[in-house]
Amino acid sequence: MYEILLPFLAFLSVTALGGAVLTARAARRTAIEQRLHAADAWAGPNHLGARGQHLVTAVSRIGERLSARGPSQGLKAELSKAGYHGSAAATVYLGAKMLLLLLGAGGLALLLIPTALPPSLKAIGTVGGACILFFVPNMVVSAKRRQRRLEIQQRLPDAFDLLEICVSAGMGLDMAWNCVTDEVRRVSPVLADEMALANLEMHLGASRATAMRHMAERTGADEIGSLVAVLVQSERFGTSIGETLRIFAESMRQLRSQRAEEAAEKMAVKLLFPMVLFIFPALFVVLVGPAGLRLVEFLGGN
Repeated sequence: MYEILLPFLAFLSVTALGGAVLTARAARRTAIEQRLHAADAWAGPNHLGARGQHLVTAVSRIGERLSARGPSQGLKAELSKAGYHGSAAATVYLGAKMLLLLLGAGGLALLLIPTALPPSLKAIGTVGGACILFFVPNMVVSAKRRQRRLEIQQRLPDAFDLLEICVSAGMGLDMAWNCVTDEVRRVSPVLADEMALANLEMHLGASRATAMRHMAERTGADEIGSLVAVLVQSERFGTSIGETLRIFAESMRQLRSQRAEEAAEKMAVKLLFPMVLFIFPALFVVLVGPAGLRLVEFLGGN
């Protein structure tokens, strides 16, 4: 009886354990996909109301008419660096530029035509204002891209430290990447989303080096490209990945310290202009003002 029961129980235990592992991996992958869809800034009825979604659709149609052959890959790459990964991001971007151009030209024309300004100034004001509005999406995307790059560069040393700790503790690199993604999300959702997207690419069949190179292109962080090269060399020559990650994380911390020192050195020069324009005149008035008043009274008395 026991000879039949023990193998049967062992079979049930192994089957249950395998099912639990597969279920956990499927749940993790579903959670990653949901977070990526939720982070898509152009995608959605999930975070836009009905009116907002209709407006985005209308602007996207304008962009589609402007780009008959489809948006360029360079534009899609620039929007991806700013965090806009949606398929309609490029068309919405082009449509918004054209819509702002038309609205700016029409609105400024209605405001300037009734005035008594010369026709040349009216035309210059209308064209200039419309051009400024036309480049507003460029400025927004550029600011968003710069903000994301700075945040990712600041959080990358901590992420690499966690990755090195996990690998040194005996985890595989893929499992360590997943754990670090979950931990980093608490302090930097932007970096966590990019790491989750790279993890999803690896699950879909891309190699680790390819997925990380794509991540480096999306984020604009050269450090990730350097990590790819280090990991490829480590696998080629058979060196320890944990030791490689430790050295790389240490160099990243030193680089962050150097950037902080560089920013501190630049601060003195940046403070010079507000001091000359605002602080020194006020200080001059406070110090010289009483003496000037007494001099005026003395000269007036004489």
